[in-house]
Amino acid sequence: METPELNSENENLVTETTTPVNRLDLSGLKTSTDKVRDEISKIIVGQHQLIDMLIVGLLSDGHVLLEGLPGVAKTLTAKLLAKTLNIKFSRIQFTPDLMPSDVIGTSIFNLKNSEFQFKPGPIFANVVLIDEINRAPAKTQAALFECMQEKQVTIDGVTHLLAPPFIVLATQNPIEQEGTYRLPEAQLDRFLFKINIGYPSLAEETNLLKKYHLALGNFDPATVEAVLSADKLAEYRKLVQQINVEDKLIDYIAKIVHQTRNNKSLYLGASPRATLYTLTAAKAFAALQARDFITPDDIKFVAPYVLHHRVILTPEKEMEGTSPIEIVRQVIETVEVPR
Repeated sequence: METPELNSENENLVTETTTPVNRLDLSGLKTSTDKVRDEISKIIVGQHQLIDMLIVGLLSDGHVLLEGLPGVAKTLTAKLLAKTLNIKFSRIQFTPDLMPSDVIGTSIFNLKNSEFQFKPGPIFANVVLIDEINRAPAKTQAALFECMQEKQVTIDGVTHLLAPPFIVLATQNPIEQEGTYRLPEAQLDRFLFKINIGYPSLAEETNLLKKYHLALGNFDPATVEAVLSADKLAEYRKLVQQINVEDKLIDYIAKIVHQTRNNKSLYLGASPRATLYTLTAAKAFAALQARDFITPDDIKFVAPYVLHHRVILTPEKEMEGTSPIEIVRQVIETVEVPR
């Protein structure tokens, strides 16, 4: 499936703009996110847009699905993002034989007190990296539904809350299909973004080689420091929700999503969850640029990343080789931009 591709030939998402004096003080947020970006850039060469979109996901309290060929730093970037945060991190390698209890945990009989005791699984962390998420069968995928949406786990009738913040960063290979399982639509709908990671440009790959050579072949992730606490992240997320949005822009978002449900090229349109996610992502995108208001351009930029994995093409369009992102972009262009 074609996705909005992030590659190093694109400009950074964060641009210098001249704006009126902000109603909200976003200086702390801007400073902290700049530090996160700088720390990751100690190891990662290029991929500026990927880093910025991950930060947008972090500020939006949303899960992110990374799709790309092996060797484009999907897993490494996710791990480094977690290292910049002073929170608990866990990694789960999905395999065909992985069971739900391997993810969410299980109840174990305690011989000392003759009672069952819950042993939490690796999902009980703040940032959870799921490598090759499409390699696990439906039963294990279903175990993630409650975690990702309600941020809790229910076992033996007892509900265990996941400590905030909680974000899932998942990776998958778009080419290799043997031994993989297609993700259910309900699970895809729980991801804020699906991002395709492209190859670096020639200049950046050259810089990568030089950096690798000077480091004597050793890129040490230990050099990346934690620069953002859970409390600060929670504070910034509340700040993002206060970003100003005019009524005409709310109507604009609703019209875009509504159009996906009435497009002849789409068998399935985007859900109401997509409407909410588009608004939140646009707010976070604006905050990342130190603006306390969103613009139509913010919406037009984030909407394809929020929508394209939530729609299904008609069989006719699939046979023609059309991709969902093409239709989503066409839909966005058909909706009049508010002035």
